[in-house]
Amino acid sequence: MKKFEDLEKRLNIFFKNKNLLTEAFCHRSFLNENPNSSLSCNERLEFLGDAVLELVVTEYLFKIFPDKSEGELTKLRASLVNSRILSKVAKKLGFEDFLLLSRGEAKSFGKPKERILANTFEAFLGAIYFEFGLEFCRSFLEKNLLVYLSEILKKRMFEDPKTKFQEIIQEKLKITPNYKVLEEFGPEHSKTFVVGLYVGEKLIAKGRGSSKQEAEENAAQKALEQEEKGRLNNNNF
Repeated sequence: MKKFEDLEKRLNIFFKNKNLLTEAFCHRSFLNENPNSSLSCNERLEFLGDAVLELVVTEYLFKIFPDKSEGELTKLRASLVNSRILSKVAKKLGFEDFLLLSRGEAKSFGKPKERILANTFEAFLGAIYFEFGLEFCRSFLEKNLLVYLSEILKKRMFEDPKTKFQEIIQEKLKITPNYKVLEEFGPEHSKTFVVGLYVGEKLIAKGRGSSKQEAEENAAQKALEQEEKGRLNNNNF
């Protein structure tokens, strides 16, 4: 079993209910391999933590942006509570070292591992809500999650990458980027799509995902990264 006291020391957060902390990191797959375990999986804590997360982030955005519309606030909130950001925070906090997973899940990477880490972050938030209350959760999120808001605003990460890249190209070249499926593979229930992003006839970036939409967004995100590094200009097209 993981030594969760090491995590408590790392975070300077000490639980009276040690089982509650351990449960926050217990994935369902772990219990499938360890049916005699006294633990419960973290899904109920995740459910609670998701509600706490939405409340605290919504309240924070509502207070600091009194002039933004409901739609604008919704986009900002979504950019803060998505799996990519939550898993990034979870990794920074060292959660990956304490996950209780099956041997198969322990080998996962990419999107599946990102999803597990994001869900664990929410479960941990549910656990600290139970143990310490809402004000503690608010302080924890302000210190570890809400600090990413300035980066989100600076990079306009609240806009979806396809729309953002299209606006850049239309302003520069007065044309609209287009997407083509270059490859698809895997079984019907678990396909992977590879999509090319084209400006005119020029292939700018490739993206992949479990749906065409996800692959297109991945390609657009890669194109935006090239744009931010100054690698895209009129000579490229």
